[in-house]
Amino acid sequence: MKIIKTPLEGLLIIKPDVFEDDRGYFFESYSHEKFLKEGLDIKFLQDNESKSKKGVLRGLHYQAPPFAQGKLVRVMRGSVLDVAVDIRKDSPTYGKWESIVLSGQNKWMYWIPAGFAHGFATLEDDTIFFYKCTNVYSKVSEGSIRWNDPDLNIDWGIVAPVVSDKDKVAPLFMEVVSPF
Repeated sequence: MKIIKTPLEGLLIIKPDVFEDDRGYFFESYSHEKFLKEGLDIKFLQDNESKSKKGVLRGLHYQAPPFAQGKLVRVMRGSVLDVAVDIRKDSPTYGKWESIVLSGQNKWMYWIPAGFAHGFATLEDDTIFFYKCTNVYSKVSEGSIRWNDPDLNIDWGIVAPVVSDKDKVAPLFMEVVSPF
């Protein structure tokens, strides 16, 4: 397993060791012991999965304390442009974002700690997105930021995404009072 730091403190790219042969492949998508060795003492309480057609954009979402969530995300089939936005008000990278292409083919993962808003845009039909969460979902703690916020200026790489009604009217970044 290779862990790569990003310019946003705590946001990590995780590249698992993949073992392939004529039967297919095998890899550990999570090992508590290996994560601990890398300094990541993470306990997961909930797993989520979504399937989306090409061009779907989900996000930008976060959970406020006391239900704040860290997420270990990956794509099982298809591909996404995955985006994390730092919403920790005391962070030197507050309001900055990073993105990465995650795919069933590259098998990379993204560790998104609590204090980040998260979203993704699907690049292929029948994309299956999977994530482990450090806390349970709470409707009263959910928050969102508009996916096309002009201050964030995220390049999602798609022209006319399919977006939920809720995400279309999410508050702009400057309207959000960060709970972190």
